[in-house]
Amino acid sequence: MPQGQKSKLHTRERCRQARGETQGSGDAQATSAPAEEPSTSSSSLCGSVTQSLPAAGSGSPHEEPQKTPSVTTAAVGTSSTNATKASNSQYEKKKSTSETQQSTENSCRGLLNRKALLLEQFLLYKYKMKQRIKKEDMLKVINPKYEDQFAEIFKKASQHIEETFAVEVKEIDSTSHLYDLVSKLKLPNNGRVRAGRGLPKTGLLMNILGMIFMRGNCASEEDIWKFLNMMNVYAGRKHFIFGEPRKLITQDLVRLKYLVYQQVPNSDPACYEFLWGPRAHEETSKMKVLEFLAKIHGTVPTYFPSQYEEALQDEEERAQARNAVNPGTTAQSVVFRVRAKCPAYSSTSY
Repeated sequence: MPQGQKSKLHTRERCRQARGETQGSGDAQATSAPAEEPSTSSSSLCGSVTQSLPAAGSGSPHEEPQKTPSVTTAAVGTSSTNATKASNSQYEKKKSTSETQQSTENSCRGLLNRKALLLEQFLLYKYKMKQRIKKEDMLKVINPKYEDQFAEIFKKASQHIEETFAVEVKEIDSTSHLYDLVSKLKLPNNGRVRAGRGLPKTGLLMNILGMIFMRGNCASEEDIWKFLNMMNVYAGRKHFIFGEPRKLITQDLVRLKYLVYQQVPNSDPACYEFLWGPRAHEETSKMKVLEFLAKIHGTVPTYFPSQYEEALQDEEERAQARNAVNPGTTAQSVVFRVRAKCPAYSSTSY
């Protein structure tokens, strides 16, 4: 075979070998990576993995992607939500129980108040009729099944009568449990001013005496009527308890010497003022009037510090006068007893 032909054959053989090696290499790569995803998927996956890996130096490169904390957070959130629901449920139960208890208490309190009002009306009726009151009759009025609550009901009714009319409900016979209403002042007909079966006028008088005391022991007629108007008592308008108040105040109580009603000196046009009358000084005291006013306003006499000190001085003077007639009780001991009844006042009282 000529030399040139041999050279061509040799060259072709070498080319075939080269192609065979290349083919084998491609098959090997295909066999080793049969499940390779398209390039776009690989890029996306790599990106997500890269994002889920911790930052350099923050942990081992073999740590799981940071999806686990999100699962933990979800679990914590669920647990927190459940705890909140449980807490809310307990709160609602407690709230419901508290509201039920409060509703029951309000209902009981309302019932006792209605019974006290009923008893008060009965007591005032017996007072108007000038009849004494038996406990058994009072129980009949409020219903015998409330006998266990009688003491509380009786106390409420008695206190309101005392604060409104200045009349005390006193037990005059402990054996037969017999009661009567007694005026704080010795007004005729046990506080009625005139003979008859009317309601007591003592409460109005005590309020006026208190107003005079608060005004420095002398109150103008204008101030008295402003004060009485606040109690729905008006000059010239008949009141269901006090009748015609102007006549009662400027005539009846003046005639009975509980009030002094006089013209202000040198006033033109004429103005008038009120002072305590001699019977008011005799039958009551500044301290008793102050205690009455304090009870009405739900406080203590020491809430009015200047008037309280004046009332103490009045008590001392009265004690000295009594001691001069009947030796034995010192003024200091009387003042001590009065002070002991009332807590000391302070600047925080106002």
